[in-house]
Formats: sequence, structure tokens, C-alpha cells
Amino acid sequence: MGQVASLMAEARGSAHALDGSVEVTVDALGALKRLWLAPSLVSADPSRVSALVLEAVRVAMAEAEQDCYNRVGLLLGEEAGLLVEALSGRAAPARSSDDDPGMTVEEFQRLRGERLGERRFPAPAPVSVESTVDSAAAEEWEGFDPASLRSDR
Repeated sequence: MGQVASLMAEARGSAHALDGSVEVTVDALGALKRLWLAPSLVSADPSRVSALVLEAVRVAMAEAEQDCYNRVGLLLGEEAGLLVEALSGRAAPARSSDDDPGMTVEEFQRLRGERLGERRFPAPAPVSVESTVDSAAAEEWEGFDPASLRSDR
């Protein structure tokens, strides 16, 4: 139990407002460890500032709670984490129904294709290599043997 209490004390979560005006760090027990406010917030509406701080603390607290589950899980095993979830009646933040599931494989492939310029429709006619690359440089690469590269790199 002493090790669990120690791990809980070490667990941290950090978050910031989308506009970068607020940054917070909390521990798994809810103690505020760091708060940074941008100088531009001095003239901002106090209710806006408090809303930004509270939202950042809420996100940081979920991160700290998950960090705690991760640390305790490594020490006691996944079953202990599941037991804590069952006893508390709350799922770990990573298993929460409102947690962002991340990017799907399909979305990743689509974005990758966009970055690399791939198209799902016919591409324009290819440009000849000779017109874009100096012929001497092209000849140099034609004679290149990839087997000449060292295998330890």
C-alpha cells in the first residue's frame, strides 16, 4: 500500500487552453502543482479566465488519473486497475465512453495520402524524368547499387 500511495503522489497530468493562455499541472489527488496564465488575461473577463482554468484543470485531472492507473497497473497488474474501476463505479479515463478514440486507420491513410499527394481520381500525365533531371545526374543514379550501402545504418 505504501508503494501505491507513493505512485499516486508521483502521478501528474498537464493541460493547456487551446489558445495557449492557460497551462496547469495537477497530481492524481487533485492538488494544483503548476498554474501559468498568459499576461493577456489580465484584461480578460474574469468569468472567461475561470472557465479556461477550470476546463484545463478538468483535462489535466483526467490525465493525472490515467497516469495513476498506468503506474499502479504496472505495479499490481491490470486486474487491480479493473478492481478499482469496479469498486469506484467509474471507468479509467482511457476507457471512458466520452474519451476521444483517436484517429481511425482509414482516416490516417486518407491524411497520409493527402500529404503525399496521392489522389483517388486519375492523376495528371506524368512528367518525364529527362525533362526534370539533368541527364548526367540520371546516369549517375542508374549505376547506383543499393547493396553498396552499409547494413548497420
